[in-house]
Amino acid sequence: MAKSVYDKELARLKRAELRFVRRQQMKEPTKLDLMLQEKVPAKLESTLDAGFAKAFNLIFSKGTALIEKSFSAGKLIEEFESDMAVLEERGKRRDVRKFRRRASVTGATHTLFSAVTGVALGLAGAWVPDIVLFLSLVLRSLYKIAMKYGYDYTSEDEKKFMLRIIEASVMQGDEIVEANRKINRIIEEGPGADDSTLEERINAAAVALSHALLYMKFLQNFPVVGVIGGASDYVYMEKINDYALLKYQLKFLTDRNR
Repeated sequence: MAKSVYDKELARLKRAELRFVRRQQMKEPTKLDLMLQEKVPAKLESTLDAGFAKAFNLIFSKGTALIEKSFSAGKLIEEFESDMAVLEERGKRRDVRKFRRRASVTGATHTLFSAVTGVALGLAGAWVPDIVLFLSLVLRSLYKIAMKYGYDYTSEDEKKFMLRIIEASVMQGDEIVEANRKINRIIEEGPGADDSTLEERINAAAVALSHALLYMKFLQNFPVVGVIGGASDYVYMEKINDYALLKYQLKFLTDRNR
């Protein structure tokens, strides 16, 4: 790939990344959040922390095999190899962008499904099964995005990378700036740069999601009004996907340039 092509796409990514980080950094609590602060039970956050952590462990240990049955890994591998062959032969900017277009379709499909299932479970007042379903959809989407860029989502390094993406994407204020910086350092340094354990990454992602979704999951305890909480799945699914697309494109181009 010609360096000028890489530089142009990298510059676009940096601008998009800056917009995402600034948007999250400047985000303030909504009126609904402020109203619910005094109504949410003190134990709910720790319960959610544990619920998200257990859901991650369950999916990584037993759920990935089930998720894999819902898409064709062979087809994704063929698409990647075909796109790589074209990129290596022509090296045009449109060939680089083709990876992003394919990956973004994955995200759009999953955010739509997340909205439908989130609202349905919200009507039933069922936030506990919603956590497992939500994370299954999130990880299914990230698995497919990883494969579209040629990465093995079953490796421990890739799992930790995905968990960092999930964690950072829902952060606000100065926290997202620091989390984004760490992810970029890991991308720059390459495989093995993340010296944290998988358990540490699971717990960190669980806490970040618990904090971000606390009030919405509280609302899901109540039928009808729980629709508001259930619909929040769509918002956060879209946010995670948008950030994942940025980071995987950056990772892919950085590895290619290396």
